[in-house]
Amino acid sequence: MIATLTTRERLLFAAAKLLASGGREAVSTRAVCAAVGVQAPTLYRLFGDKDGLLEAVAAHGLREYLASKQALPETDDPVDDLRRLWNIHVDFGLSRPAFYTLTFGDGGPAKDSPTRREIMASLRHRIARVGEAGRLRMSVDRATYLFHATGMGVVLTLLSVPPDARDPGLSPTAREQALRTISTGGPPPPDRTAAGRAAALRETLRGTADVPLTATERALLAEWLDRIANNS
Repeated sequence: MIATLTTRERLLFAAAKLLASGGREAVSTRAVCAAVGVQAPTLYRLFGDKDGLLEAVAAHGLREYLASKQALPETDDPVDDLRRLWNIHVDFGLSRPAFYTLTFGDGGPAKDSPTRREIMASLRHRIARVGEAGRLRMSVDRATYLFHATGMGVVLTLLSVPPDARDPGLSPTAREQALRTISTGGPPPPDRTAAGRAAALRETLRGTADVPLTATERALLAEWLDRIANNS
């Protein structure tokens, strides 16, 4: 099967292997080219430079992560879906530390990549389902970034210490705290809070084109609803 790979794919897989075994510093132009048996100009032609190669490696890892998120089925409990999504995120980071640190540790070379934007859009969709159920305590956008930032911080914190010194309760504790912060604990009560109602209406309007409002009016209403949703 290896013989059927293109030169670009062989360089990419060689770099990924070096990254997994030795970290970012192990991914040198010389080492990658030697592993594949090509000269440096070939790598430069395909990736531009080492940073271009690392960006491609990070994107490869992100696509793998995105596939695992997309494979997670949606249930009738969108909050529990977020719980399982968190677990996938943490498991990916702890099992692929070099890829995770490359991608998320310092913004990562793929921080503005289409794949990373798709990952954030996927998370936002899951959190929007919580909003549609009337169970958010804040706007969908704020909840998305808060949940993502908390999960990322937990993984990077765990990766900063040896595996045998990691606190196994840190991730579930942080996860439940994040869920309590952004959502209600169960089905929406009959007297939903103004924040929950505003977040739900904001998401309803987001996917509705036949609202009799001008673009300016829609933008103003969205601003008002976000302000109410975030005032919790």
